[in-house]
Amino acid sequence: MKHLLPLALAATLAAQGAGAVQIEVAYAYSSVFDPTFERIMQAFATAHPDIEVTFRATYEDYEDATNTILREAVANTLPDVSFQALNRQAILVERGIAKPLDPYIAAETGFDAAGYHQAMLDLSTFGGKVYGLPFSVSTPIGFYNMDILRAAGIKTVPQSWDQVIEACRAIRATGRQDALFWHWNISGNWLLQAAMWSQGVPMIKDGRLNMDNPEGLKALETAQAIFRDCGMKNLSGADASKQFASGELGMFFSSTAYVGFVDRSKTGSWDFVTGPYPGIGGAPQALPAGGNAAMLTSASDDPEVRKAAWEFIKFTTSGEGAAAVALTTGYIPPNKAANALLMDSFYAQNPNKLTAANQLPLLSEWFAYPGDNGLAVTQLIEDSLEAILTGDATDMEALRDDMVEEVNGLLPH
Repeated sequence: MKHLLPLALAATLAAQGAGAVQIEVAYAYSSVFDPTFERIMQAFATAHPDIEVTFRATYEDYEDATNTILREAVANTLPDVSFQALNRQAILVERGIAKPLDPYIAAETGFDAAGYHQAMLDLSTFGGKVYGLPFSVSTPIGFYNMDILRAAGIKTVPQSWDQVIEACRAIRATGRQDALFWHWNISGNWLLQAAMWSQGVPMIKDGRLNMDNPEGLKALETAQAIFRDCGMKNLSGADASKQFASGELGMFFSSTAYVGFVDRSKTGSWDFVTGPYPGIGGAPQALPAGGNAAMLTSASDDPEVRKAAWEFIKFTTSGEGAAAVALTTGYIPPNKAANALLMDSFYAQNPNKLTAANQLPLLSEWFAYPGDNGLAVTQLIEDSLEAILTGDATDMEALRDDMVEEVNGLLPH
């Protein structure tokens, strides 16, 4: 379901002056980012009363964001600014939908001093040109209801998936069935990529699916053990996050983005703690960078519209705008200036949001599957994981081999 603009945000926009330059903006994940944009717009409307921002219906998820903007490009109904997943930017660049930001960056005084982390900026750089500014960056983390864990005799958060599965058994032995949810169906096969990266192996290599190896088999066997031994239900991530926030779920593994949601929605006085993402056979060697970037997708010929779109992109990704990401979600601001605003007291008072920031040295590529079939590949892999969850697939080596063959058949040769 797509969500309409929140009423509070609509009221903020309505207060802007007549005759302002009008731009349209689109983003995904209403439940995560609505509070972020409400906060941003309170400041942006004051700083830029000459720019009127209209938010389109929210993309359901990152796949929907990509599919929608590809359709809008054909219909010539593109928004001026679109927030797209870090791993979906390439196709918009290849199709000429995203416009390079270099001319606007070059015209800015002291842009480098705005403090973008170079590693994060590189995620949006193609052919030496910058096509997006990172808006939110995430790593996968563990969410724990310590009351449930302690009742099962577990005093510290698990550090590996073997320990997670042992914790599941202990929780279920107390009579509680809802021990865990691992967000296997999150956008872009992100957590399967995490299972590969945590072993130090990229999921895509030389344009092919790189799972026909022991690490690929181990990733699928780990998923099978999580599903089977933890008795995991087939839920959406949104439903699982609500169940966790209600205090009914022992462990939840997903994006740090959900920290803000849990903080806002948590019912009861139980002890909520986050922890580093578990590794396979030890601490993770690397983790995929999640999140999204602000991209200039305007089809307008009016230079004032494009300049206004740039002002919005710049504001939302630097300083005060980027700080709002951390304040309202659990994402890491991709900007040193924003982090400087937060480090003195915010993370000390919000240690659950510091977990992801501490994993920044592990950030690695969140792979986009190359070619026109990228979204189909994402779905094929998701279907394979669901077959494990439902018990339709029991032989992980056979499943891996079939998945590798089918995926590579869809990728460009």
